[in-house]
Amino acid sequence: MARPPEPGRRDATLAKATDYVLAHGLAGLSLRPMATALGTSTRMLLYDFGSKRALVSELLAEARRRLGASLTEYLAEHDLSAAELIRVIWAWLIDAEQGPYLRLFFQTYTDAMTNPGDYADGGRGMVDDWLAVLAGRFDPAAATLVVATLRGLVLDRMTATDPARVDEALARFAALLPRI
Repeated sequence: MARPPEPGRRDATLAKATDYVLAHGLAGLSLRPMATALGTSTRMLLYDFGSKRALVSELLAEARRRLGASLTEYLAEHDLSAAELIRVIWAWLIDAEQGPYLRLFFQTYTDAMTNPGDYADGGRGMVDDWLAVLAGRFDPAAATLVVATLRGLVLDRMTATDPARVDEALARFAALLPRI
């Protein structure tokens, strides 16, 4: 006899799996330790999601959804010029709360370039999400420039020995925005 569905169990498992990957990353992800940490079994993970690839795809989408909702909520509190908007986004990005999301983003972003077939959208969703946030504020080319610059500066700041230098680079970039 087939196991009866448990309403909400799959969503709860997805939420916990997303938390797990935010804490541990994707590199070398094995379902067995994840299942143990989530209080389930690999069999149930595969039952709920069909495959490891599908689970990873869904938990990355959940992480992107959470991060996007947090940024959208944060920006809703501000009616800003382009330069002020970038400064506000920067402050939000470098806050420690976003650290696990950014590490997962960069890990996935670089892996998607090497292994695009491992991701449902080839990793494009990570960029498209950011472009969508900026869509009403910048034309598509300017939004692309802003996203690419922020991405590069965040990566530098995460690895920099002198974060103040990176913060100053962001301030200079933001000062250029009225000309874009």
